[in-house]
Amino acid sequence: MSGLRKVDVTPGIVWVEVPEVDLRILCGCPADAVKHMMRRGLILPVEVGGVRCESGPNAILLSDVMVQNGAFCNLGEFPVLQMFYRQGMLLPGHPNNTGRRPLLIGRVEQLQAQLQYIYRGNYGLISVEELREAGLDAETAADMMRLKLKFAFGRIQPPRELLDILALSDEAVEIRDGVTVRRLGLNRFQFAYEGKTVEVDLNLPPFEIHECPYTLGFHQIPREYFAVIHSGDGDGWDIRRPSMGAILVYQGGIYLVDAGPNLVYALTSLGIGINEVEGIFHTHSHDDHFAGLTTLIRADRRIKYFATPMVRAAVTKKMAALLSLEEEDFSDYFDVRDLVMGEWNDVDGLEVRPIFSPHPVETTPFVFRVLAEGGYRSYAHFADIVGLTILDGMVTDDPGKPGIAREWVERIVTDYAEAADVKKVDIGGGLIHGAAEDFASDRSGKIILSHTALKLSDAQKRIGSGASFGTVDVLVRSNRDFARRTAYGHLTSYFPTVSDAHLQILLNSPLVLFNPETILIKEGSTSDAIYLLLTGQVEMLSSDSQFRSQLSAGALLGELSGLHGLPSMETYRATSYVQVLRLSCEFYLEFVKRHDLFADISRLMETREFLQRTWLFGEVVSTGTLNRLANEMRPLAFAAGETMVIGDRHVALVRSGQAMRLAGGQEMECLEHGDFFGEETAVFDTPRLTQVVATQAAELFILPASTLSSIPGVRWKLFETFHRRTRACSEVDIESSSEMVWREEYSVNIQRIDNHHRRLFEMSNRLIEAIRKGKGATEMAEALDFLMGYAMYHFSEEEALLERYGYSEQAGHALKHKRLLAQVRDLEERLSGGGMSADEVLVFLQDWIVNHILVEDRRFSVFINEKGVY
Repeated sequence: MSGLRKVDVTPGIVWVEVPEVDLRILCGCPADAVKHMMRRGLILPVEVGGVRCESGPNAILLSDVMVQNGAFCNLGEFPVLQMFYRQGMLLPGHPNNTGRRPLLIGRVEQLQAQLQYIYRGNYGLISVEELREAGLDAETAADMMRLKLKFAFGRIQPPRELLDILALSDEAVEIRDGVTVRRLGLNRFQFAYEGKTVEVDLNLPPFEIHECPYTLGFHQIPREYFAVIHSGDGDGWDIRRPSMGAILVYQGGIYLVDAGPNLVYALTSLGIGINEVEGIFHTHSHDDHFAGLTTLIRADRRIKYFATPMVRAAVTKKMAALLSLEEEDFSDYFDVRDLVMGEWNDVDGLEVRPIFSPHPVETTPFVFRVLAEGGYRSYAHFADIVGLTILDGMVTDDPGKPGIAREWVERIVTDYAEAADVKKVDIGGGLIHGAAEDFASDRSGKIILSHTALKLSDAQKRIGSGASFGTVDVLVRSNRDFARRTAYGHLTSYFPTVSDAHLQILLNSPLVLFNPETILIKEGSTSDAIYLLLTGQVEMLSSDSQFRSQLSAGALLGELSGLHGLPSMETYRATSYVQVLRLSCEFYLEFVKRHDLFADISRLMETREFLQRTWLFGEVVSTGTLNRLANEMRPLAFAAGETMVIGDRHVALVRSGQAMRLAGGQEMECLEHGDFFGEETAVFDTPRLTQVVATQAAELFILPASTLSSIPGVRWKLFETFHRRTRACSEVDIESSSEMVWREEYSVNIQRIDNHHRRLFEMSNRLIEAIRKGKGATEMAEALDFLMGYAMYHFSEEEALLERYGYSEQAGHALKHKRLLAQVRDLEERLSGGGMSADEVLVFLQDWIVNHILVEDRRFSVFINEKGVY
């Protein structure tokens, strides 16, 4: 087939190809994009020059946004690995290694984030200094670096040596041989070739997430005392199964081992709500063990994060690169609990010992044990171990050369051989994965072979078992009722003034199990029961809007209609196996009246119902948390035409009416029922760039930032919105001007700094003009030198100002300046190669200067103003 061809793979993923110029573009790369392409036949086994390999993309178009509806959008690690190794583009002597490198296409900000994310995905921590900062002593850090260099074939390569990039602007940009692409709007693109065009839209519909490439079915999982649920035995290339993972049940609580792609689908299939997850034990940072972290952020409290400091450091650096976050922000979303490598760590009676395993990134498999009658019962989770033959080949006695010392290998072999009641091992093979034959003589009670896309051979079947998705190994059976313990916890949160003895009255209600896809309460019907959700997930649907929300443990279903004897305004439908505490309406009403709670509950319910119907609060926020929010909210009204002033440490929700967000007089966004504003100042300490004006008489609910910051799922949505809105503001002038335009909204209210910023705008425009007019290399280099020199001067002045007044984030701000200078040096390289147009440079500098001012510089402005400096 010739010409420009487009294939809609799945929502958020599109394939565009032009066979005549050997161009195959993966548009959008969320988790498991490679598996989706395999299923659609876009990646196939082929033979090239007598060498068996795969077909596939040779370019990736990145999403304009880092996150959509709570999930990562730009996970290019596995698509790039597929190009490098399975297509052979990086393999020495391979017929597909023609010197052409994989191409990343996207906005400058996303390109920079993607390059750093892939860099961290390849190598993890990249220096002795970083390893020392992660808590390793000097000798161990040096040994680790020597091993890391062995995996890296002697040298850690910067991503620009392995990948080509193409920055997008709103004008058409040539990709190759007459094929062009341009942005039409946020996440909308147009490709053109020889008069034909196709459009690509990577935006997901509201409330939708990227699809899962395989079917998991539904499973009913018992909450045992100590058990292992097998949640994946495939690898990053297996189109039939999830990647290797496990879920531990301990004393009825849920703990994950790793967070692979499509985690939300796995949890739903297993009947586990996100709010049930107590914690995650993390082995390492590769995407097939990392991509599901955003799912855990959607809980209504910080989930515990267990890892050794070196693994945590590698994970946070990768996540910070991908999302343009600060590494310290990781603890805003997770309750970090560091583990000591090689020792037994006590996690509320569940003991865990991380062991070291050689891998390109920092990796620690885990051994878990629990004391029970007759002694300890144990489970070993050996993800991403290395084959012993490969490991033996890495031994070198020269400490100055890449490799590993013999005595360290012996310790690793001893750790791998430790017996367990159940041991799950990686047998993926190759240079960085394990081999089944290494466990042929293992003394464990049960060996489970995992982390492979291949069928087990007869020899492998004689060594170990399989464990398909949803199967369970029970190590210590439960003699306790953990469901009622969970119900008690939710009821104490919901009824804080009621005594334990009286709560036992409600706890004596029956437990009921609903099958997946069962309607618990139907819209328009009068239910005879109210349900406290204990396990699984329920979706809430309403016919009067497109809104729907996913409810998890702690949600109270049908309380408003049940207490008042009214038809339900929503349908509640199980999306998994669901267990509830069934409270008959008559009984519940009598309990509420007995404790004089009817008035308080009725007062809260209307506000809670409003919150549940908003995008910000509609997912997985428990009823107890919603009540806390409802108690802290206050109403505020504005007449049409009024500017809405809400205070710096608050977020406002539009209850009724309509308002408009304005930047420099330009309309940016219409806000209606359920929309919100104020997140930039309230949560992210950035002064407001826009003002909000009521276009109709409007009522708001005002919420304190301190409350919202403590709910990770809400904070995550605020983060997603903050970056989308900041991006929109920075793009306003690009759309209407051929040069950078200073706007008063950019002011940091410090005259000297504002003057510096204006001067940077002028110098940037000088460079853009030189390129636009086709000036010679000397004049362009001179313009860039002026810009670079002034930027260095401005940064040093700004850093001195922050140090003088004791700004606590001065060191971090200085580090951002270093990154900005590195980006300009990158620009210099690209300009010297003649590979950038004036419009591309405009986009680059707009990102480079404006986004730094809008986000970073505006954070310190209030602090400096409070010191009397303006």
